[in-house]
Amino acid sequence: MDELLTPVSTTYRASKVEEPLLTQVSQSSSGQITKKHRKPSSGEVTSLDDAIQILKSQPEYEELTATLRYLTGTGKSDRSGTSRLVSGPKSAAIVQLLVTDIAANYWPLLVEGSLDRGPAADAEAFSSDAALFVRCIRSITGINALLAQIKAFTQEIKSQPKEDRRPDLPLNLRLLLDLLAAVLYGDEAVRTIWSASTVGHTTDAQIKGQSQALVSVLTSGRLQATAAEALEQVESEDLRKESRGIGDGLEYTKWIGRNISSWASGSSNDHNDMEILPTLFQRALSLGYQDSLISLLAESLLLSQDPRPDVFSQLCLRQPAISRKVLLGLVKFLSGRFLNRLDLQTSKPDATVSAVAGLLKSIVTSERSRQDVLVNWCCSTSGAGLGDGIGIRRAVLAVLGHERDLITTVLERSLAQFGDELYIKHTPILQQDVHAQVLLLSAGYLYRISPIKLTLLLRSSTYLTAISNRIAATQARARFLGMVVGESLSTLIDDKQKKLDFHMEETDTEEAQWLKGLTNVTDEAGPISGLLSAAEPLTSTPKAATPAKRKKTVKTQPKITTMSPRGIIEEVDSSEDDDDDDLVPYAKASDPEDSDDDPTLIQRNKVRPPVYIRTLIEYLRDTETYDKQKLALQTAPTLIRRKANYGTEVSSHADELAGLLAGIQDKFEIENYHDLRLQSIIALIVAQPKTMGPWFARTFFEGDYSLTQRSTILVAVGLAGRELAGFDVSEYQSQASFPSKQLPSKMERLFINAPGGTDAVPARQNLKALPPTAIHKIADSLTSSFLAPLAAEAADASTGPDALKLETFTARYKSKSKTSRPRVRAIPNTTAALLSASFFSPLTAHFTAALRSSRALVLNPSLLSLYLQTLGIVIHAAGPSTLALPQLTSELWDLLLSVRVHAVGDLGATRGWMIALAALLEVNEGDESMRRICQEQGRAVVETREWVGGVFERTRGEDGGEENEVKMLAAGILIKLSEAVERYQALLMGDLVGFT
Repeated sequence: MDELLTPVSTTYRASKVEEPLLTQVSQSSSGQITKKHRKPSSGEVTSLDDAIQILKSQPEYEELTATLRYLTGTGKSDRSGTSRLVSGPKSAAIVQLLVTDIAANYWPLLVEGSLDRGPAADAEAFSSDAALFVRCIRSITGINALLAQIKAFTQEIKSQPKEDRRPDLPLNLRLLLDLLAAVLYGDEAVRTIWSASTVGHTTDAQIKGQSQALVSVLTSGRLQATAAEALEQVESEDLRKESRGIGDGLEYTKWIGRNISSWASGSSNDHNDMEILPTLFQRALSLGYQDSLISLLAESLLLSQDPRPDVFSQLCLRQPAISRKVLLGLVKFLSGRFLNRLDLQTSKPDATVSAVAGLLKSIVTSERSRQDVLVNWCCSTSGAGLGDGIGIRRAVLAVLGHERDLITTVLERSLAQFGDELYIKHTPILQQDVHAQVLLLSAGYLYRISPIKLTLLLRSSTYLTAISNRIAATQARARFLGMVVGESLSTLIDDKQKKLDFHMEETDTEEAQWLKGLTNVTDEAGPISGLLSAAEPLTSTPKAATPAKRKKTVKTQPKITTMSPRGIIEEVDSSEDDDDDDLVPYAKASDPEDSDDDPTLIQRNKVRPPVYIRTLIEYLRDTETYDKQKLALQTAPTLIRRKANYGTEVSSHADELAGLLAGIQDKFEIENYHDLRLQSIIALIVAQPKTMGPWFARTFFEGDYSLTQRSTILVAVGLAGRELAGFDVSEYQSQASFPSKQLPSKMERLFINAPGGTDAVPARQNLKALPPTAIHKIADSLTSSFLAPLAAEAADASTGPDALKLETFTARYKSKSKTSRPRVRAIPNTTAALLSASFFSPLTAHFTAALRSSRALVLNPSLLSLYLQTLGIVIHAAGPSTLALPQLTSELWDLLLSVRVHAVGDLGATRGWMIALAALLEVNEGDESMRRICQEQGRAVVETREWVGGVFERTRGEDGGEENEVKMLAAGILIKLSEAVERYQALLMGDLVGFT
């Protein structure tokens, strides 16, 4: 029967008797009856046993505060400030009572203050009582008790139906989350918890055990996971910002970083501190936000007014296992913070580059292993700052350039890599550009240190082989880099009569002259004072977290500062005025803001639309105001386009604006939110294509975003590329239909059921995890244009000889396409080169680097499908007139062959793979292009035909769904590749000999 009775509320009243009515007694050995564990009558606490009994006996407010003062050493009789909660059974029992019994009843009162203090009590007294309570449980034992209690309430809520759930459970859960946030609040919280947990421990073994326990509870993920699970069961809008931040991975990692930085800055090189801090930092890196953690520590320890590079080295580079990861993260941070926006078009020294070099040198000079990390960074296949500007490479080589052994190693490894045939053929061209810059810079430094060493190196077979392989490469860009490197290095060691000169127009361009000038760059490691003056607090981008529920009506009452004089209202009897009958009154409630019945909710101080980019950024940052968020998103597309060529507003704030648009969340469920955000990103990319194209490509792979946010970035890149190429995006908004659906069903079966096919009709499988986007619609239109002529030819072949027909399907299709399809204009070479350098190359280069990571998010089937379709759309937008089309074709074809294993088993990924290849074949349509492909990539052509044939055989069609589309695409690609193989068999013979 107990479960039928549920208390509605509980009220505690002061007892009128000083002692309990019933007291447990026990008979001693002498026969005397004595009281057992009697509550102290005077209320004064003199021992931990007294504290336990008071907490167990439902204490009054004054009794509780007196007990808390005794436990913290701030009572009347003892003001030493030394906590009495030493690790032990009694202290653990007290902490457990405070968390399970006292917190539910008294935590709100401790925060707000007791009613006995009256309205005149100051807030400091209230906060001091709450601080006493928090101090008692601010330890490892207290955190574990809170987590256990939160976990118990969470499991109880999840196990009960919503209609049968006790109403007090969410209230208690919110209270415990607020209490946990109070325990963890501040930049000194971790140090305070560690100090409280080690009170009374004198031996190193005991202190080490407590340190390991603290590191485990903070960085094992249990605390964050428990808080995040609890936040899902309560209304997070009612919680404070600090309470919500515990369950957010990025905010929690930043909190740990601030605590580590504060502790390390205030530490006096204590042995125990230097033992726990590196371990805590290393474990915090495993939380998944290592870039944010490294950036925060670099900001606070290296770029503060009192820089501490020695403390940073002891803290972050003490353990060899993580020193490489930290140094690479630091290099990436410095590049994005100071160097990427520099205009380094000359070989003159730059103050910012020198300051960054000085900062790196102060960290890596003391350890050879750290210098080796920078050497490997310069020469690794995925290193040297892919996607970053030349500034970071100049800074790193300025650190290594004055050490003969180090710079010689960099040059030798760069030359060997630069001339490797597999490297030339399969490495993305953007990565080859970066390594060519490193090679030229290192050659210049070595020439100034030891000209003889450079001369001997350039007379070796390694250098001669490298230049020969480069000149014999099939890609034009690879040959260009080889000629530039050859002429530049020959200029250093040979006189005018013997120096190498290819007499080509490509080596006299502005870009070639800039590359040749890199051998003359001389940067010195300077003071870091320039960085300190330029350093500003990091702007935090919105997190990729679960958006909060919508506030349907968000209206704020305006603040009334002064009372304006009111006009005198005079009543006029208008009954006699008949001359105004023809006047039409204004419609009532013409302003939507005045339609509310409650006049206090009417928004009088309306937010004005932003007219400057800086105002737009302020609105986007204000995530708590509905009006500003809505106005910012509605105004951003037009404002960015209007300001694109007006001054430097957009270019100066492009990175910050891009970060806000990429990470903003739909907190208020704004109408057309996703479309407005997408159009804003497109406008920003179109306004600054050379900088924003690579920025969004790098952000797609390296940023901390959800699948939906990453898909938005891809869609924006694809649509921006088409807009720059002159295509009308609105033409592809409607869902395109396949040409085969316009043919008779019999003709469709003849086209699909080629030898090796099957007639089984499976159930439709929709494996797309992402909603359809504009990219899917454009991809469908590209598929239609690719399959239409093939479908017409198939229809002609199945209906008899052409001589017996009045008009063939092929002729009908051509006549229809001439009248209905818009004429495709020639794409200027400048636009095609822009799409190649700023859109296609960054996407493929970062993808190749991402494949080497242990967890490549881009391999998610839905994201992979969208990524491949985007590449196909970009190369189709560049068009057949692209000068770099052979290079783009080679890169995309190699990428497709390398990723085909990840496309097997998922129809969406397979469809994206087929669409990318179909777009590639359509751009290369023509005898000259296909002949070049068969001559330069014959093995890839044959290998692709075999794999697509296997997909065609394994796929069942005729269901009208996604399987049918995949089978049709496979059939069309097979027809195209088979025609090319039959036509150019002689060219393919050399590659076919070794193919099995």
